[in-house]
Amino acid sequence: MLKTLQWTDTSLRLLDQTRLPAETVYINCTNERMVWDAIRCLAVRGAPAIGVAAGYGAFLSISTVDACVDVLREKLHTACDYLATSRPTAVNLFWALDRIKRCSIAPAALANVAGGDAVAAFKHQILDECRKIEAEDIACCQKIGQHGLAVLQSLGKSEPLRILTHCNAGALATAGIGTALAPLYWGHERGVKFQVFADETRPLLQGARLTAHELAHAGIPVTVLCDNMAASLMSQGKIDAIIVGADRIAANGDTANKIGTHGVAIIARHFGAPFFVAAPTSTIDLALGDGTQIPIEHRDPTEVMPQMMAGATVFNPAFDVTPAALITAWITENGLWQPGQESNLFNAT
Repeated sequence: MLKTLQWTDTSLRLLDQTRLPAETVYINCTNERMVWDAIRCLAVRGAPAIGVAAGYGAFLSISTVDACVDVLREKLHTACDYLATSRPTAVNLFWALDRIKRCSIAPAALANVAGGDAVAAFKHQILDECRKIEAEDIACCQKIGQHGLAVLQSLGKSEPLRILTHCNAGALATAGIGTALAPLYWGHERGVKFQVFADETRPLLQGARLTAHELAHAGIPVTVLCDNMAASLMSQGKIDAIIVGADRIAANGDTANKIGTHGVAIIARHFGAPFFVAAPTSTIDLALGDGTQIPIEHRDPTEVMPQMMAGATVFNPAFDVTPAALITAWITENGLWQPGQESNLFNAT
């Protein structure tokens, strides 16, 4: 399986997703500025992967600095604030950086050490937190895969299960086997047969370039379609379920995901196809009551129109918000949550 990121002890090695599928190129980030650039330009993307990368980026800001703990802590917090400006929508970015900050404020490992030993202990504690964030993401992906496969099999459809997805929420978007694609990988390893339909996902084609690439690499049959073809497939009854990822989920379940997701959800509701969101609970932002409060990133117009026409302007939001009412259920590492259940989304069981 393609590896999105790897800590090398001296750098953060990132698979440059802007070069896929034509080239497999890696970037060795050695400071927080390189990580910021990688996140901003989408060399690394996907909410969980962004969070993991940002954590390591913060650590890189102090990894080679020779200074006392107080100076290192200040530099670390400055780096966290800087990395937080790279992209505004994926809440995992801020969640991970907040964890790094909290870890630095209460350094339990420093209780009985002093001087140079305290500096080494401080750095070790921050790096250990980064590794924990990565390990937790890997574990979350596996659990989402288990729960998601159970959900798909409960639909009672014959194999191959025909799944539509939008954008890329697979291994390339996480440190593990993905979120929306995790049930497919989990099932594939156990002999379950799938036929995946991947929306191309305009304007940057994350579905055509990334989802199709990683699924084909894993041996899972995949068909690419233009975004405006999803309704045709669903109208013919050729889709058993839709699974997408998420960049931020409000407390009421409204979900921000790659632009075009809202339209897919509307079509799914019209044709009676179940529409699932798969995401770790770290993607849930309980501070936001509903989706109207989710900040939406607007990107460079040249992504849509490389050569601008005189007198034309471009509307290029990176995400849209799917209302909770259009979502059949959310699949988290804690299990399935459906609208109307007594337990809340964060504590799905």
